[in-house]
Amino acid sequence: MTPEELRADLTHSGLNLIGQALSIFDADLRLAVSNRQYQAMFDLPDDLVQPGTSFEETIRQLVYRGEYGPQDNPEAAVASRVEQARTFQPHYFERQRANGRWIAVEGAPLSQGGWITVYTDITDIKQQEALLRARSEELSEQVLEHAERLAAANRELAATNAALQEAQRVLTRTEARTRQVTEMVPAHIAHLDTDYRYTFSNRQQPMVFPGSTGKVIGATVEEALGAETFATLRPWIDRAFTGESQVFEMTHKPSGRRIRIALTPDRIGKGVYVLSTDVSAEVQAREALSHASKRSLAAQLTSGMAHDFGNLLTIILGLQGRLAAMPLPARAADDVQATLAAARRGAALLERLAKISGPREMSLQPVDLPPLLREVATLARPSLGEGVTLGLSVDLPEKPLLLDPGALQDSLLNLILNANAAIAGPGHIALAARSEGEWIEITATDTGPGFSDEALKRATEPFFSTKKNQGSGLGLSMVYDQTKLVGGTMRLDNTGSGARVTLRLPLRPVTRQMILLVEDDDLIRTDIRGQLTGLGHAVIEAASLNEARAMTDLPGLTMILSDLQLGDGLGLELVTDRLPIVLMTSILPGDPLRGRAPGPVLTKPFTAARLAAALAEATRKTA
Repeated sequence: MTPEELRADLTHSGLNLIGQALSIFDADLRLAVSNRQYQAMFDLPDDLVQPGTSFEETIRQLVYRGEYGPQDNPEAAVASRVEQARTFQPHYFERQRANGRWIAVEGAPLSQGGWITVYTDITDIKQQEALLRARSEELSEQVLEHAERLAAANRELAATNAALQEAQRVLTRTEARTRQVTEMVPAHIAHLDTDYRYTFSNRQQPMVFPGSTGKVIGATVEEALGAETFATLRPWIDRAFTGESQVFEMTHKPSGRRIRIALTPDRIGKGVYVLSTDVSAEVQAREALSHASKRSLAAQLTSGMAHDFGNLLTIILGLQGRLAAMPLPARAADDVQATLAAARRGAALLERLAKISGPREMSLQPVDLPPLLREVATLARPSLGEGVTLGLSVDLPEKPLLLDPGALQDSLLNLILNANAAIAGPGHIALAARSEGEWIEITATDTGPGFSDEALKRATEPFFSTKKNQGSGLGLSMVYDQTKLVGGTMRLDNTGSGARVTLRLPLRPVTRQMILLVEDDDLIRTDIRGQLTGLGHAVIEAASLNEARAMTDLPGLTMILSDLQLGDGLGLELVTDRLPIVLMTSILPGDPLRGRAPGPVLTKPFTAARLAAALAEATRKTA
């Protein structure tokens, strides 16, 4: 006998020992379980106590036998009781059977569907009540009736309590399952009352809003997320309190994440349900796709004529160069120089057009940012208009950061020159940089007229310009692309006195490492060693597993950079307990060995920028 069969047999034996009759019918009105007392009490044939027996067949047997008294239309009585069973409700009643005996009938629905009914023979109790009535002449008729009613009420109350206990058990289990599901959802689910206090939370708030706490029940939104975030959310929450569902997106300034929030009023008007999801990756992908399509369109529009235009510029520059070498009147010489300047500007424009559709690679290097910012200010000041001043404010740690210095310098110069062009007459441009959490925030503000509504929406589009045919419309587009390439964000807005552009770049501190480089190919090892030393790290080399094993305990060693196959031989689970490890391989994604790696894997060949980013990420995770 299998364990399942043994368990079923034990259950059936236990039910047969109960003094009451019991039956369980499933949701299809088929008998699932009964005990021996059920068959004996109603004198049922064997075929009506087999699992799967129809409830209708059992009722028909009892009706025609007179169990429910005389019936003018037995089939109608059968149909009526079957219909009642389809909409089963908890009940308790007492009735006298055709054989004169009394039974108490107690029924309750089951959470899985169907119902259970318990039949108790209460004939002895009824006889005692009758005997008490007959022999107790001193007791009033009213006391006897009350006693009988109390006894019946007690039995009904006991049945109701049993049904409530079962309902509570099912409700508790359902609530636990619902909470488990909500806590598995990668979003913050909560309920707010009309005082902006959390009455429910699935404890996922820190995942969506970094820096907040998961224990927010009883706290207000302002206490949980801060005054600035609450000020952004409050108008939307207030509209939801009026019964209007809200769906919107906001930027969580402390983390830079883009959050989509849905607010749904509850049905009783006591608050709102909140669903908050981090859609940063979705928004970045959407924006990247939009800008990529615009760049592609721009490239398609210009590539056909760029080649011919380049040839024409070459001819013009050559002819004007020959003219410039001739003895010409002063006025003619000035015209030649102006033509040369215009042609060179056209050549520079062609170069910028090529960058729109050309491949982009970031070039991360250790950079001391404060000196770079001071150099940018020095380069920009001679180009500013008369009466325009440039101020610089730097609040950054004096330590190297991983940045693309060329791209950042180009971007900042572009912002400064754009601000200068926007200022009519004397004015001021302020360049400020500071660290904020995991970000570097650089702002360029001016005292010009600010961005128009159209510019705020379209300023990053290639070829969009407000300079009335004097600009190429590529400046802010290039700044946007270069910022996104290194994982940053760009935001345009207006202050009370002008325009402001905010760049947020990932804060990647450069920690000087002593790195064990494990690579068995001499040429590859030499190339990667050069990349590491160029990034400012000290390098110890191992060309084999035996060499690497002997070096993992060297004092001062802070990181391992290993070929994936050799790293696997080192025992990654042991190495990563003590030292961060970055892996590299030429194996294509999908290979089982690559799938066992305890983190991202650099694919050979890789640039110094990609290597620098991987080392910085490994350092951050183990900090």
